[in-house]
Amino acid sequence: MIRTRVGYAGGSTNAPTYRNIGNHTETVQVDFDPEKITFRRLLDILWDSHTYTRQTTITQYKNAVFYHNQEQRQQAVASKQALEHRTGRTVQTDILPVKSFTLAEDYHQKYLLKHSGLKSFLNRFHAHGIDIVNSTAAARLNGYAGGNGTREQLLREIHLLGLEDTEQKTLKKLVGG
Repeated sequence: MIRTRVGYAGGSTNAPTYRNIGNHTETVQVDFDPEKITFRRLLDILWDSHTYTRQTTITQYKNAVFYHNQEQRQQAVASKQALEHRTGRTVQTDILPVKSFTLAEDYHQKYLLKHSGLKSFLNRFHAHGIDIVNSTAAARLNGYAGGNGTREQLLREIHLLGLEDTEQKTLKKLVGG
């Protein structure tokens, strides 16, 4: 994964915000290197990380996969059908074209990281909000702060994240060890 950014997609409201979201859905944009992780693998992660058997009537919180092209659409549909076949349950997650994506406000970006013991990292390297939004390291750290990733994954990449010794210790505690 190269980076993640939170924002609003799927609607027609001009310049949506959290307070004026209109008909958009809150979503996470994932930039990824298809040589390292496939769109299909990202779909597997999605199905494992949300309740796909229920759909809300509130557009803001809709379960959705947003695709960028027909190949992604076909993969998402096939993945959804395979999940239904495997589980015997109806998947309520919508599969929709992106159309547009608007970044959410700065205070929503890397929320878990900002509220973890690693705020010093952000202050040192990412003085401006857009730097945090576009940072691969911040995206990785935010994932770990949210309880995602294994200790083994962390140990393989911790030296690449630009952390000081005390921050590494904090991160290892967050991941469980």
